[in-house]
Amino acid sequence: MTQSNPTPAGTLDPELRNSLILEDTDENFAELAQQVEELDVCYFNNVSYPSGHYVCSGSSELLRCEKGIWIREGSCNPDNP
Repeated sequence: MTQSNPTPAGTLDPELRNSLILEDTDENFAELAQQVEELDVCYFNNVSYPSGHYVCSGSSELLRCEKGIWIREGSCNPDNP
């Protein structure tokens, strides 16, 4: 899926397998990213998505999978990106 057409992923369930969600502007981004095993997929509620895939979480956050880490890209609301 593309940024303009993300997959609806629902509300994050902490009881299920989920990849780390980070802001690419976090001061600790590089350090935290190194601590996570580099993968070709990200997990959201036990569902795997390939690197480069976009999802829209239940909280309307736009997330992009990048080597096993979800990166916050903004809002899924087209009127309030």
